[in-house]
Amino acid sequence: MKDYVIGLDYGSDSVRAVLIDAATGAEIEAEVSYYRRWKERLYCDASENRFRQHPLDLIEGLEATIKAVVTRSGVSAESVKGICIDTTGSSPIPVNAEGVPLSLTDGFEENPNAMMVLWKDHTAIAEANEINHLARTWGGEDFTKYEGGIYSSEWFWAKILHVVREDDAVKQAAYSWMEHCDWITYLLLENTSLETFKRSRCAAGHKAMWHESWGGLPPEEFLGKLDPYLAALRSRLYSETYTSDEVAGNLSAAWAEKLGLTTETKIAVGTFDAHAGAVGAKVEEHTLVRVMGTSTCDISVSSPEVVANKTVRGICGQVDGSVIPGAVGLEAGQSAFGDLLAWFKDVLSWPIDNLVLTSDILSAEQKEQLKEEIEADFIRKLSDAAEAIPHSEAIPVALDWINGRRTPDANQELEAAITNLNMGTRAPHIFKALVNAICFGSKKILDRFEDEGIEIKSVVGIGGVARKSKFIMQSLANTLNVPIKVAASDQAPALGAAVYAAVAAGLYPNVIEASKTLGSDYEAEYLPQEEYLEEFATLMQRYEVLSDFVENTITKPKKNIKEHV
Repeated sequence: MKDYVIGLDYGSDSVRAVLIDAATGAEIEAEVSYYRRWKERLYCDASENRFRQHPLDLIEGLEATIKAVVTRSGVSAESVKGICIDTTGSSPIPVNAEGVPLSLTDGFEENPNAMMVLWKDHTAIAEANEINHLARTWGGEDFTKYEGGIYSSEWFWAKILHVVREDDAVKQAAYSWMEHCDWITYLLLENTSLETFKRSRCAAGHKAMWHESWGGLPPEEFLGKLDPYLAALRSRLYSETYTSDEVAGNLSAAWAEKLGLTTETKIAVGTFDAHAGAVGAKVEEHTLVRVMGTSTCDISVSSPEVVANKTVRGICGQVDGSVIPGAVGLEAGQSAFGDLLAWFKDVLSWPIDNLVLTSDILSAEQKEQLKEEIEADFIRKLSDAAEAIPHSEAIPVALDWINGRRTPDANQELEAAITNLNMGTRAPHIFKALVNAICFGSKKILDRFEDEGIEIKSVVGIGGVARKSKFIMQSLANTLNVPIKVAASDQAPALGAAVYAAVAAGLYPNVIEASKTLGSDYEAEYLPQEEYLEEFATLMQRYEVLSDFVENTITKPKKNIKEHV
C-alpha cells in the first residue's frame, strides 16, 4: 500500500488541500474552497483597516477540501498517514475554556471582535506603538529584540490588546486566544485540552515574543503594565512550543468520519503559510524564498553559528526551528504586494461596475460574460501595455505602502503615494510605477538582510504572481540584481505542509530529507538584464527620496497633529 500525506493551506481568500504521494512528491489531488462570508466582505471595514473572518468559513473550507481530495483520489483511508495545517498569521482567535471560538457561541455569532483577526487587520496600531514604547522604557529585557526590534500591529499581543479594550463582552468571555494555525490543528484532535495542546513554535516566536532565553512568553510583570488582562491571560496560554515536524496528536473520531479518514492519521503541529512555502520550495541557506500573493513573506534560514546572539534589525523575527528544525528561520515581508495591484484594478473598475455593468442596454447574460472577460484579461492587458512603454518614457514614482510597511522597520501608519504625474500619464504608466514600487520595496528587504550580515545569493519566487507575471518577475530580477527561480508548484505552502506531515508521520527522518523528495521543482529562472540595471538603480533612488519624504515630512507631522487634537 502506498502512503499519502495532506497539506492544508489557509490563505487570505481561500483554503486549499493537496494530497501528495509520500514516496514521489506527486500531487494526486488538489481542491480549493473560497470563504463565502469573506467573499461577501462581511465583518470587514477596509476604511478602518478592520479585517475579520468568521470561523465557519474556515471550518467549511477544511471539510470541503480534504473530503474532496480523499474521495476523488480513491485512496484508502488507512493510507493517509499525516496532515499538517499552515495558515496566515498573526491571525488570533478568542476562544472559551474548551477552545471554541467565541463567534461559535451564543451571543457572539455576529460580533467581529469575537472572530479571527486576520493578519492584515491594522486596527491595533496604537497598541503596537504602546508595546514598543514599553519594551524600550520599562527597565528590563527588550522582548521585541528577536522580532526585529519593532512590534507590529499585525501581531498577536497588539491585536488582543486592541480587541479587549474595545469590547468588554469579548474580554470577559475570552478564556484564551489561539493563532489560526493552532486552532485548526486543535479542532482536528482527539481528547486534547488547551493546557496540553502543542502550540506552534513558528507562530509563538515570530508574532508573540516567545523566546527560550526568557522562559517563553514575556513575563506577567511586563504584560501587566500594558493591561492586567494580558498578565492574567499569560497563564492560560503556553510555555513550551513545538516545531511542525512533531506530532500534535491523532485525528479525532468525529473528524475522521467527516473526512473519510481514520483515527490513525497523525496531525502535525501547525505552522504559517510562508514558512511552509519556503519548505515546499526547498529553502536552503543563502536563499530568500518570496511567497508572493496579496502580501509577501520573505523567508530565509541560517545556521545558528552565523546568527549566534546577533539580532537582525527591522524584520519579522528570527526563531530557532520555525522553518527547518536545527536552523534559525528569518522572516520579512511587504504588507501589500498583489494587494497594491488589486487596489489599482478596483480603482479602474469603478466606471465598469457602476456604469457599464448597470446599463439597461446589456442583458444579464451579456453583463456576466463581459464581467468574466474583463476579470480574466484586466491585469494581463495592463502588464502587456506597461511592458511595451519605451524605457525612454517618463514613469511616475510610487510607494508600495498601501497597507503600511511590514519590513524593514514595521510602520503600519505609513501610506502610499504617487508623484511625477503629467498630462501624458496613462493607466499603464501608473501600473508600471506600482510594479516598480513593489520591486523596490523588495530591494529594501534584501538590502537589510545584507546589511545585517545575512548573505543572500539567490531568490525563489512562489505563488500566483511569481508563476503568472513574467513582467513583474523580470522587473524584480532587474531591481534585486540576483537570479530568481520560480517554483513550479501552484501550491507550494500546501506542499511544504505535506512535507511536515510526512516527517511527523515517521515517513522521513527530517524536514530536509523530506523536502528533497517532496519539494517543488523550478519552472523558470529570471536573470538580471545588464542593459537595464542602471535604469532600475536610478528609479530606485527616486523611490528612496519619495519614501524618505513621506515618512519624515508627511507622516510625522500628521501624527503630531493627531496627538495635539
